[in-house]
Amino acid sequence: MLLLGCGCMPETGRLGSGGRERSERWERRGLTRTGRAMVMWIFFSAFLCFTAHAQMRIPPETVLDWANTFGRQLVTMSTKYSGALLLQKKYRDIQPIVKMEEVEGSELVQSFAEEMEKMLGRKMKSVKRLTEAAEDADLYHEYNATLEFDYYNSMLINSADDDGNFQELGGEFALEENEHFNKLPVNTQQSDIQVPTNVYNKDPDIVNGVYMSEALNDIFISNFEKDPTLTWQYFGSSTGFFRLYPGIKWTPDENGVVTFDARNRNWYIQAATSPKDIIIVVDVSGSMKGLRLSIAKHTINTILDTLGENDFVNVIAYSDYVRYVEPCFRGTLVQADLDNREHFKLLVEGLHVKGEGKVKKAMKEAFRILNVAATLQVGSLCNQAIMLITDGAMENFQQVFEEFNWPERRVRVFTYLIGRELTFADNVKWIACNNKGYYTHISTLADVQENVMEYLHVLSRPMVINHDHDIIWTEAYMDSVLPNTAELFSTQAQSLLLMTSVAMPVFSKKEETLSHGILLGVVGTDVPLRELMRLAPRYKLGVHGYAFLNTNNGYIMSHPDLRPLYKDGKKLKPKPNYNSVDLNEVEWEDTEEILRTAMVKGETGSLSLDVRATVEKGRRVLFLKNDYFYTAIKDTPFSLGMVLTRGHGEFIFLGNVSVEEGLHDLTAYDVSIADEWTYCETDIDPHHRKYTQLQAVIRYLTGKEPELECDEDLMRQTLFDAVVTAPMEAYWTAIMLNVSGIDEGVETAFLGTRSGLMRLIRFVGNEKRVGKKFLSAADKENIFTLDHFPLWYRRAAEYPDGKFLYYLPKEDTRDVFRDYESDYSASPSPEDLELEYEDEERIVIATTSVTVTVDKKKAIAGGFAFHSLPPGGDSAPSRLGSSTFSFIWH
Repeated sequence: MLLLGCGCMPETGRLGSGGRERSERWERRGLTRTGRAMVMWIFFSAFLCFTAHAQMRIPPETVLDWANTFGRQLVTMSTKYSGALLLQKKYRDIQPIVKMEEVEGSELVQSFAEEMEKMLGRKMKSVKRLTEAAEDADLYHEYNATLEFDYYNSMLINSADDDGNFQELGGEFALEENEHFNKLPVNTQQSDIQVPTNVYNKDPDIVNGVYMSEALNDIFISNFEKDPTLTWQYFGSSTGFFRLYPGIKWTPDENGVVTFDARNRNWYIQAATSPKDIIIVVDVSGSMKGLRLSIAKHTINTILDTLGENDFVNVIAYSDYVRYVEPCFRGTLVQADLDNREHFKLLVEGLHVKGEGKVKKAMKEAFRILNVAATLQVGSLCNQAIMLITDGAMENFQQVFEEFNWPERRVRVFTYLIGRELTFADNVKWIACNNKGYYTHISTLADVQENVMEYLHVLSRPMVINHDHDIIWTEAYMDSVLPNTAELFSTQAQSLLLMTSVAMPVFSKKEETLSHGILLGVVGTDVPLRELMRLAPRYKLGVHGYAFLNTNNGYIMSHPDLRPLYKDGKKLKPKPNYNSVDLNEVEWEDTEEILRTAMVKGETGSLSLDVRATVEKGRRVLFLKNDYFYTAIKDTPFSLGMVLTRGHGEFIFLGNVSVEEGLHDLTAYDVSIADEWTYCETDIDPHHRKYTQLQAVIRYLTGKEPELECDEDLMRQTLFDAVVTAPMEAYWTAIMLNVSGIDEGVETAFLGTRSGLMRLIRFVGNEKRVGKKFLSAADKENIFTLDHFPLWYRRAAEYPDGKFLYYLPKEDTRDVFRDYESDYSASPSPEDLELEYEDEERIVIATTSVTVTVDKKKAIAGGFAFHSLPPGGDSAPSRLGSSTFSFIWH
């Protein structure tokens, strides 16, 4: 009312020839003189109210009349081009023959979890077969220090020297682009070997290990035949090489260096050792200055990089006195998640040296922390170790160990002697050897990586001797095997390249070395999280429903609101902490952490929360009542959560039509279905990977590909939606053929249904469209994806039935007045404002929903929308019992 009360408009007679031309353009767009004035008022009166030379005041009732007139024109246009009334009538006609079912959340989440358990179980069986094959191969392999063996080195394959001859350890290696492996050129009949640049690829240990592990080739292929949904399978050797199936050409970095070392990967470290509590004790006395301090800092960072979510850590520095690098963590252990590790690294970088090194106090403090943790049953409840980093020790501090660690020697002590000086090496070595640890001398920065990794082999010995083949699952991570991932990120949903790995350790079973506890390496396979989440189909969850995965540490594995990437210039890069986002950071209405606590404990249950859900990249907020259902996935550290929205999300209606009738309408030119959804499984048989989902459905229903595995319920609903929405094709065609023509600016009309079916018509050719990118394959916000129903569908679902909602897509909302100063005395004239606005070429979406009601139970059939380019305005999807309508204009 404040806006209306300050109304001030110049006399219309002031418009010159330019103004008349613009006025005529507006009339061609179907807006009367009054309508144009109303639009101008809505967008510009806030500025004009402050014009120093206002000519007149407009009565509020006049403004109200303009608004009503403009509103009626918008509704008339929206109704005409969307065709929502026709489709709503069709759904009313079929209401007597449809069945309304309530979605049972508890049963549904259990069903999803069981399917995921089966899928993950198949991956674990594949890894177990690899472990058995690798251990048997080693058992019968005799080490030969002079062995020569030409293997396929992934860096050298298909590479020739200046004479055109294949490089040594290279040779011809057949590669073929494969849809299942993100369209990368791969060899599904052969694995190949990657060796880090700092490892000699002809070292006898490498050659013997590669020769022995050749036995894994047949198991790789057999596993893939048994489970075609498998992706990368691999063996990371303790000697440094990495065998990968299918074989690929490995691309070095811009410096020609391959830094990837499987032994540094989380799946290797977690499988090689049990969870652990680590206290890092570093000497910062005066003798540690210069290069020694640099080496010490690098050693600490390398140790921190070997830790994961299941480990606990603290860092103590000592000189004349003992101090914690983070005072807030005094006297305790903290979880070694990514955030804490990076925090420690920053603090370690700021360490400086002074005073005399008094290691006794530091060692006592480290033992005290670990003993308290063991007594209170906190921390990892498994291995405990102290890492002492120093340039020497004047004595061996036997009394400290007698008091705190002997005779059980429960805490292992690893010592790292820094620098070239060996005067006090004996004492440092004695400390490690008498406390079941390992002594290492590090004289240069280049020595750090290899020497730090030795402690993992020591911690793995009890597992090896006891033959504890524990299966581990990693947290979510980006697929590091893929080259050019930035390009892939730009064309796929951000979550699609997230992985988890399942891995197992490989031990030596030879009698002569069994007591030594020799770890041969780790085998594993990757599981793309998108494939796992396909087992919780979108159509069963409804417009605002979704499923998500959590680890037993409370971190998100997969969630529609997880955004693991950020934009750096034109490139998308992983955020530093993308895999350590806590559940309560996205489900933030769970203020009492009831949901998080229950899922961390692996419980089964449900709760309801009033939530504020964001859409359009956080620009809009929806107020929803959500029901959460959760349960654990057996034999994994994961829990599955599922959300259903109260109201329309509680019910789903089921219809039935003949296959013949449905196929006829499904093959219409204006029909498409959600290609990211799984109507038919096209990834099992390589011959099916070339089909789109629509092609696969049609080939299955026509009997051309009867062996396809398809979702019968989803296809039945899709066929039903195709038949019910079929009249829209004729309706929109009639509008196009009408002699009166299309109102200028109206571009596209479309509808979507809960089954992922879309119908779309373009009223103008591509050369005349402003919203060219809208509803394109790259427009993830406005088509059906693995993560979300379309934006226009979600917004229509929360708007009253039959009412149109109008909005401007975010990418088209720009500051109309960007070229003007904030000084009101410099405000633009109406003509300038109109020109500025028309140059913007923005589009407006009008959307509305269509519903089905049976026995007072209501379900969304879908949504209608259209888009256009009026001087302001919007198009919106309708709420169908199974669809929503939209149209677009400009």
